[in-house]
Amino acid sequence: MKRLHRPRWMPIDPYIALLLGTVGLAALLPARGTGADVASGASTAAIAFLFFLYGARLSTREALDGLKHWRLHVTVLACTFVVFPLLGLAARGFVPVFLTDPLYQGLLFLTLVPSTIQSSIAFTSIARGNVPAAICAGSFSSLVGIVATPLLAAALLGDSGGGFSAGSLVKIVFQLLVPFVAGQLLRRWIGSFVARHRKVLGLVDRGSILLVVYTAFSEGMVQGIWHQVSPARLGGLLAVEAVLLAVMLLLTWYGAKALRFGRADRIAIQFAGSKKSLAAGLPMASVLFGAHAALAVLPLMLSTR
Repeated sequence: MKRLHRPRWMPIDPYIALLLGTVGLAALLPARGTGADVASGASTAAIAFLFFLYGARLSTREALDGLKHWRLHVTVLACTFVVFPLLGLAARGFVPVFLTDPLYQGLLFLTLVPSTIQSSIAFTSIARGNVPAAICAGSFSSLVGIVATPLLAAALLGDSGGGFSAGSLVKIVFQLLVPFVAGQLLRRWIGSFVARHRKVLGLVDRGSILLVVYTAFSEGMVQGIWHQVSPARLGGLLAVEAVLLAVMLLLTWYGAKALRFGRADRIAIQFAGSKKSLAAGLPMASVLFGAHAALAVLPLMLSTR
């Protein structure tokens, strides 16, 4: 997805403003009754379509070519799905001083989702790192995350995820993995169409994510879970996430240096290994957590950069 261009007078990314506006809309006018059923059905369809597009966009040839730089990709995957979750488990020590249990579950889920492609590429490019490696690393992370994130959630969150169950894995398969595989299988015929209409489909991507956000936070409002979050707790969550990011930036940089990667590769590893994907995490949280998804995705939304 292409980033929306930010006017000079706007202090934050327009898409972040849209996300915040969607949360505000859900707080003021949450979907209820039949409206909630319609929103839930539309959100389910949007999630499936999102992952269908992900599959249609991912070039199998480019992914296979990227395997030539396997050491870098293994390092990024280890940072994303091993080091990050371990830090998430260690963050349990911030409960109850800085975090409540539900916010901690959301923070732990944040550490389980795959890396983001767009931000990794952008920051790697600005720092004059290995951009092709960042592209491949982000693609591999997204692909592995479709399977790894639900399995890690099952192992580390279990029933404490507030609605997570073994049945959620079945939902993941049919709602995320099957559409993704379908997109890959049909890429031969629709790949050129997807490439030609990248801008329009990017808007569809973002609109789908906004719908998922609205549905999740509407359910949260109806369930009354927002009474669990105070401004002080939000401040504590932001502080913990800042510490988590700082630690990952240091670990990825000096860890890659210890593994004797060149400077360009270290930059790619640092940014690809220290970021998490809102686009992948939100749909997964919606499937895994159901009515409790609002608090689960709050740490992920606050970490968007």
